[in-house]
Amino acid sequence: MNITLIKVGGAIVEDEAQLRQLISDFAAIEGPKVLVHGGGRRATKVAARLGIESRMAGGRRITDADMLDVVTMVYGGLVNKHLVAMLQAEGVNAIGLTGADMDIIRSHRRPLKRMEIDGKEEMVDFGFVGDVDRADGKTLLNLIRQGAVPVIAPLTHDGRGNILNTNADTMAAETACGMAAEGADVTLIYSFEKRGVLADPDDDNSVIPVITHESFQRYKADGTISGGMLPKIENALNAIDRGVKKVVITLATAIDGNSGTIIK
Repeated sequence: MNITLIKVGGAIVEDEAQLRQLISDFAAIEGPKVLVHGGGRRATKVAARLGIESRMAGGRRITDADMLDVVTMVYGGLVNKHLVAMLQAEGVNAIGLTGADMDIIRSHRRPLKRMEIDGKEEMVDFGFVGDVDRADGKTLLNLIRQGAVPVIAPLTHDGRGNILNTNADTMAAETACGMAAEGADVTLIYSFEKRGVLADPDDDNSVIPVITHESFQRYKADGTISGGMLPKIENALNAIDRGVKKVVITLATAIDGNSGTIIK
């Protein structure tokens, strides 16, 4: 089975015009498909209205108990169901899921992690953040065979009754890997507001055409790639290593996978 998995970032989710175009383009993709979404910008806005501070470390969100409530409401409710409704309007039989639904993605709470923050090493407690243990590709493929199009929010569970916030790029990669492990040929496309991974963030035409493990280490060391792009590429490289057929990072209006940055 050939499957296209699109991950859409929070900036696109926040822009209604761009989102409607992406939904239209996604609906037009032939064959089995999956949509994994973020929503971090919306979560940050909702948290601010509630007086809850948003904190980040290494491009990832620190999630205390109050922030967990926010991301659960925003990701699993507001954003997920909005996307499902938009897809249904396009004739796509979408089903909204979190990792807890049908036990499709299970994780464990991230332990304390030593990281470099503002040039200093310190131990970071990410709170209620989940690192994925497994994604049930078999269950997802069964849903797809029945005609459903999964729309997956970046929330997982630990099997002990706890919801955990999980990076959406990780969710996309792990979902792709789970289906690849069951024999599917998966193309994973990370779509966002840029044409690809940029060598110069101020130049939209400076797309890096190909990134490998070796070149990524160089770009990371010299600062060409930093912040939230780091976990995205780490997940993309991990997906290729684990059998995903193709990974592309590209503009939200180019989800055909024919342009952008190819990960090898």
